[in-house]
Amino acid sequence: MTTQQIPVVVLAGFLGAGKTTLLNNLLRGARGTRIGVMVNDFGDIGIDAMSVAGQVGSTVSLGNGCLCCAVDASELDEYLEVLTRPDSRLDVIVIEASGLAEPQELVRMVLASENPRIVYGGLVQVVDAAEFSATRQRHPETDRHLPIADLVVVNKADRVSEAELLAVHETVGALAGKAVVVDATYGRIDPELLFDRVVPEGEIEGQMSIEDILYGEDGEDDPRAHVHTSYETVSLTAARPLHPRRLMAFLDSRPEGLYRIKGFVDFGVADPDNRYTVHAVGRFLRFYPERWPEGEERLTQLVLIGSGVDAAALRKELAACEQSGPQDTPDDHSMWGVLRYVPQTEEEPEQADVSA
Repeated sequence: MTTQQIPVVVLAGFLGAGKTTLLNNLLRGARGTRIGVMVNDFGDIGIDAMSVAGQVGSTVSLGNGCLCCAVDASELDEYLEVLTRPDSRLDVIVIEASGLAEPQELVRMVLASENPRIVYGGLVQVVDAAEFSATRQRHPETDRHLPIADLVVVNKADRVSEAELLAVHETVGALAGKAVVVDATYGRIDPELLFDRVVPEGEIEGQMSIEDILYGEDGEDDPRAHVHTSYETVSLTAARPLHPRRLMAFLDSRPEGLYRIKGFVDFGVADPDNRYTVHAVGRFLRFYPERWPEGEERLTQLVLIGSGVDAAALRKELAACEQSGPQDTPDDHSMWGVLRYVPQTEEEPEQADVSA
């Protein structure tokens, strides 16, 4: 059986975009999820680290300048080793990058990590709607950061007119390609866009007590801070195996707005011994084969999460991936597309992204 891996989310954006506010809101709102935080402080005083430390008890601060240029992959592994120890019982790790960091290098560091207990959880790029044009003028590198993002959060959407916000969306959309683009006010997005809430409310230790202090016993929060992100969750359970080629065709051409895919896939006679855990975030895709649990019914069970997606169309496309009968049996080479995304022992970072 495969070991449950901890997703590592990279949170990036230029100074003042609202990364720390977004992170703090995730910590407040992620009831039932244990979050480890790595904060990259730029400067002599770890203001961001101290701010985040006010929300949770375990914050790892990576100082010495920008994470991308001051900490190499082996040093990053040392911090990840601490956070991924079983006794930490973390569900997700968020790396908040310095406002001057290069997101591509951060992503490469995570992908190059030799820690078997982690999996890449996506690059979240935060932009300031009110300062977007000025930021692009001061920092032209914005135009190369957005194309590698998996999720773009257009923060401070309430500070611009509808026409200005539309113009920001048009520019971001043109640069970011198939990345999901969502608006936010006060850095609020739904945590389930990034990670699962794995513990039922009422059974939470540690972080829950912090939230009780923040919200009070009734769970009331700042009226300005309600989530302004709408997203769709589509679930599929199929008793018939999926055809590997048709599933890969769906994954390679999945629509804009579809951000996360997770679950188990049964490929039937194409691999009768294994089920495949699938993990996709943005352009990133992985399959993890494992033996079928003894006595467990062989089903494909998938959950798809996105913003602005056509749920009915997704269900129809996934249903079309099901094998229709003996005449639809996959051939001996049908699994090749899937096996491209099964992790190898020594994997190059470039192999982690889906080209579509």
